[in-house]
Amino acid sequence: MRCYILIVFLCFLSCSESRNNDVKESISISSSPNIILFVADDHGTDALGCYGNPVIKTPNLDKLASEGVKFTNAYCTSASCAASRSVILSGLYGHATGSYGHVHDYHHFSTYEEVKSLSNRLSEAGYLTARIGKYHVAPEQVYKFDKVLKANPRNTVEMADACADVLNSKKPFFLYFCTDDPHRGQPFNPEPWDVPNSFGNKSEGYKGVEQITYAPDEVLVPEFLPDNKQTRQEIAQYYQSVSRIDQGFGKLMAHLKKSGKIDETIVFYISDNGMAFPGAKTTVYEPGIKLPCIIKNPKTSKRGATNAARISWVDITPTILDMAQVDYKANEFHGKSFKNIIDIENARGWNKIYASHTFHEITMYYPMRVVIDGDYKLIWNIAYRLDYPFASDLWAASTWQAIYRNDEEYFGQRTVKDYMFRPEFELFNISTDPSESNNLASDNNYKNILESMKVKMKDFQLRTKDPWLIMWDHDGSLQGTGVNL
Repeated sequence: MRCYILIVFLCFLSCSESRNNDVKESISISSSPNIILFVADDHGTDALGCYGNPVIKTPNLDKLASEGVKFTNAYCTSASCAASRSVILSGLYGHATGSYGHVHDYHHFSTYEEVKSLSNRLSEAGYLTARIGKYHVAPEQVYKFDKVLKANPRNTVEMADACADVLNSKKPFFLYFCTDDPHRGQPFNPEPWDVPNSFGNKSEGYKGVEQITYAPDEVLVPEFLPDNKQTRQEIAQYYQSVSRIDQGFGKLMAHLKKSGKIDETIVFYISDNGMAFPGAKTTVYEPGIKLPCIIKNPKTSKRGATNAARISWVDITPTILDMAQVDYKANEFHGKSFKNIIDIENARGWNKIYASHTFHEITMYYPMRVVIDGDYKLIWNIAYRLDYPFASDLWAASTWQAIYRNDEEYFGQRTVKDYMFRPEFELFNISTDPSESNNLASDNNYKNILESMKVKMKDFQLRTKDPWLIMWDHDGSLQGTGVNL
């Protein structure tokens, strides 16, 4: 009899503990915020109203900035689509994960299978994870999502409509929303050569999207580009594509509001790299890697704030995990969470970032490493003896061809020669020289600064296990044995 009572009592305790655990898990999950990570394709800070462009129409993204925090020193680590996206979703530099460049077609770069991505971690923590639009990472088991939604990635309104069920999920959700806009569109080799690229725009437009067009003479030409007919025509197309993104973003926010979860959802807006023009995309100059980053956290007291902290896309994964209250070890990532400084306009200790670019297309071997610390930026062009390579679509761009075919001396503020043939080191004071037009690397007055920045770069490469560390006087610190142990 006593034995029977003991068994009943133990069963009661077990059931009670199970119910308590279920309650704890339910409380934990229900208190977790929903998260939307909206990633545009090739969108720079040059084409957003909230970043100072008075011409382009981006009312929905401007509203997000007025309700949240706009970062003015946010950087990707590589100005190349696939390489950048692997960093966003892993918190690790591409040189350490095998994500050296494009994953699709014959390029075939792919992340090591042991890497644990943001989406996998959130799924394990009880989130519903969903993606829509551009994927551009591999393998799928590393970057796995619970749901894969389908829509035309050039029609962000259609994409937003396809996300309605996810926004109404009973579980907390992580939505990875990736447009194809404003990436250049097919054909990449137009005939005749001076036809501007469409940037995905179509004369008949897209269903549910208002066509917002721009006259070439009204666009703003960044100083790193030549101010000519071809450039202006292409920027006008680029602006139109950006305005389509904005409408889709507005539609997504309307669906979120209708779901009743707008006050429980953290929204990120970022881009994978800068505008798809020579001098920006595929380079590590500021127009290529300094990008928009707008974050709205409904639980914060800050509205319409500006944050000058230097943050990097390698920080995105730990930050989102921190926001989602998902445990992780800091040493699992190369980046660090900036959750606690989002509302701090001038946070201390956030003045240094690194960048690492190796490939774009597989035929574009041109490894570059970057450290920015305070006012100074050092670029190490590891393959400086090679011509600077062009992405196939950027080479065919009428913006470039107008200079190349006419044998012009200058491309924007740089000479064509300086653009095509880089020195081994480029050192800039980006505070006094934001256009990066005055290389200080060979100036004896900056010798100590140059050497100090080199030390920081080597330390970064050693910490992140960069194979290209060996290129410093054949430093073999990370050299493998060639033997599988």
